Amino acid sequence: MSGHGLCLSLALLSLTSGAASEYSTKTDLDYEFGDYRGKWCMDDYGFVYNIGETYYPSPTSCPCTCTEDGPLCIQPQCPRIHPRCTRISYKSCCPVCEAVSKVCVHGGKTYKVLEEFMLSPCEKCRCEANREVYCTVSECPALHCVNPTYEPHHCCPICKSGPNCFAGSQVIPAGVRVDVDEYTVCFCSYKDGTWETHHQATCERRKRPDQPEEPGGTSEQMVEEQLTPELDTIP
Repeated sequence: MSGHGLCLSLALLSLTSGAASEYSTKTDLDYEFGDYRGKWCMDDYGFVYNIGETYYPSPTSCPCTCTEDGPLCIQPQCPRIHPRCTRISYKSCCPVCEAVSKVCVHGGKTYKVLEEFMLSPCEKCRCEANREVYCTVSECPALHCVNPTYEPHHCCPICKSGPNCFAGSQVIPAGVRVDVDEYTVCFCSYKDGTWETHHQATCERRKRPDQPEEPGGTSEQMVEEQLTPELDTIP
């Protein structure tokens, strides 16, 4: 080998040794896990996101925004889970209902779709196709008496003695004229255009034999008035 070739070989060997020596002063950690705060963000799979980008750190995580201080994650307002959900999945930020019961549950009891049931004598309910229970309250008809009674297993009160009204503290039947005393006759009157009786009877007073006649009056004249019952006689 010539002197010129020998010098060239020594020079190349010197450069190679210097480069290898310089590389060996740094570890792999310095290159793979450097301080990236304020530069970018990384998800669980190693994907990198720039400042200001929105990303999901993992499949079940809520969305995060990459900031100079690191990822900023905010829990969104998730939709309400159906009360009869039987299987919930947590594969995303918000839980998801994957199965809903095919029956109605009300008051701790289970009912089939379109099944009707009574909560009370006045409340009728039904399990609808959407698995919701809808109830209605019975409307009671107008009563034609002042002394209604409530029967077991019946929603509305009934007039067991038929239509009637008050004549003073006395209850009299409707449809007849009743002598409540020697000089007073009473009858139940009806509200205009209905078969509903007034609570107070219409009464007429006969003229007493010893009562002097008023000018223009006769012994057969009747005086119409309303008699009001005492409060403690009303049921």
